[in-house]
Amino acid sequence: MTDSTSYLFFTGKGGVGKTSLACATAVELADSGKTVLLVSTDPASNLKDVLESPVDENINSINGINNLFAININPEHAAEEYRNRVTQPLEGIATKDEINKIRENLSGACTTEIASFDEFSRFVSSESEGEKFDVIIFDTAPTGHTLRLLELPAAWSSFTDENPDGASCLGPTSALKSGKERYHLVVDRLRDTDLTTFYIVSRAEKASLKEASRTSKELKELGMSNQRLYINGVFKAIEKQDSLAIKIEEMANEQLETIPDNLKLLPSKSYPLLPYNVLGISKLRSLFNNELQKSISEKMISKLEVSTQVLKGIDQLVDELCMNQQNGLIMTMGKGGVGKTIAASAIAVLLAKKGFEVMLTTTDPAAHIQDFIEQLGEMPPTLTVERIDPKAETQRYMEKILLHKGKGQSEEAKKLIQEDLKSPCTEEVAVFHAFSKAISMAKRKFVVMDTAPTGHTLLLLDTAGSYHRDIMRNNLNAERLKTPYMSLQDPKLAKIILVSLPETTPMREAASLQDDLKRAGIKPYAWLINQSLSMLSGISDPLLRSRANAEIDVIHTIKSIHAERTYGIPFIAEKKLLPALLHEYYETSK
Repeated sequence: MTDSTSYLFFTGKGGVGKTSLACATAVELADSGKTVLLVSTDPASNLKDVLESPVDENINSINGINNLFAININPEHAAEEYRNRVTQPLEGIATKDEINKIRENLSGACTTEIASFDEFSRFVSSESEGEKFDVIIFDTAPTGHTLRLLELPAAWSSFTDENPDGASCLGPTSALKSGKERYHLVVDRLRDTDLTTFYIVSRAEKASLKEASRTSKELKELGMSNQRLYINGVFKAIEKQDSLAIKIEEMANEQLETIPDNLKLLPSKSYPLLPYNVLGISKLRSLFNNELQKSISEKMISKLEVSTQVLKGIDQLVDELCMNQQNGLIMTMGKGGVGKTIAASAIAVLLAKKGFEVMLTTTDPAAHIQDFIEQLGEMPPTLTVERIDPKAETQRYMEKILLHKGKGQSEEAKKLIQEDLKSPCTEEVAVFHAFSKAISMAKRKFVVMDTAPTGHTLLLLDTAGSYHRDIMRNNLNAERLKTPYMSLQDPKLAKIILVSLPETTPMREAASLQDDLKRAGIKPYAWLINQSLSMLSGISDPLLRSRANAEIDVIHTIKSIHAERTYGIPFIAEKKLLPALLHEYYETSK
């Protein structure tokens, strides 16, 4: 670690290893004699597990290293406090229903991130013990949307307080602990290449690299140009006779060849996939120490016992979905990169192969879903595919809302509305309008949707009344939207499949989505665990066997705590994913 800046930010998709690399960096810098504070704002944070030391919302020293400290800013708690500060002045003035509507409007991902940013900004501004530390490391950086929104002068003016059509994900800025001056100080420090470094963490996978590319571009546009790329979990086969291991290595190498051009310009390092979970100080030190890695790996592999996990397959899920039913709405949900599209495609094709009328509708780019379907060679005659372009739908929606809300407003106020409309749930709302037509079809045939709106979005759409039409982003006919929402609450008609990987972070993110849906009165039907090595037999590569074993506890937690029904998709190392996944089913059904 040659970094000499004071503030280090680690950012990347869930499950890429941000926390492990942030913690390993913190340990190495502390070992070098620096006093280090590690701050996490990750909603799925497992800092205490990784550091094997108590970590909470207070600054605590870490066991075994005198000059390493950590704090976990719980984003949900921060967001709840933020909502309380917004709504408290309205008590006794607004009705309970009106206050509840405001609270729901401030329940999206954007608000949670702003509340977290509000908390961690005090460390960068040195107003909260920041001056005591040589280096402060942040596990999870703010997105470009949050930074752009808070940078607009209108966000800090009375516009927000006086206009209910203003920045709904921001709320009155009086509720922010950070004042405008502190915010500008923080942003200036983030832009200072002598003070701040951004570590963009990715896996050797196309979706992960694409997300890293987008993040890098966004940060550079904001003037935050001191960036480095870490590619984590690169697989190298140990057992050269294991055909699966060789295929996985080849595929990883191919993915790395497609690295986006803007990432090629960044200083980069890659780190191998390890046969052990990186938990505890010793294993954290091993991330940057090849000799220690080798020593721990050899001990782990010598003690390795093979475990397998029996999960029902996706064909059994489909059998249950169509039991006593000729129609219905089936939606796959999950974080990016977990395999929603392959799951939706497989479910749709299997239903069509049974002779049912099926429409597969997706917000994924057309080429992605088309690639999967074309892999089959011939599409089942009862299957139709509808492609919804989320960018086009969102643009159309934003133009309509801007026309309504921007009428008579200043250019600065219009900019604020435009930036607010870039929040994560705007696309969901826009796409939901296109989905609404498909939902009505589910009363006549099976409709499989790749990616559904979150519970927060659905609650926004369901809120009725004149106040809703004033304050919510979607100033559209609430009555027309009520029926689709009620359809999603009907377990006989609609079944949501939560897709996860057999890893801790994706599991926690899926559980958070499940909680979000339950707030909206929607209970997911089942969990589908994708890319499971523990479902395979005959693995001889020690590294793959170790990773398969590591899945067992995660799958057990899903089955015992989160899901009433659990199904799995085995790990597939083939370019033609869909035919490989369905091959066994086709063979046995002929």
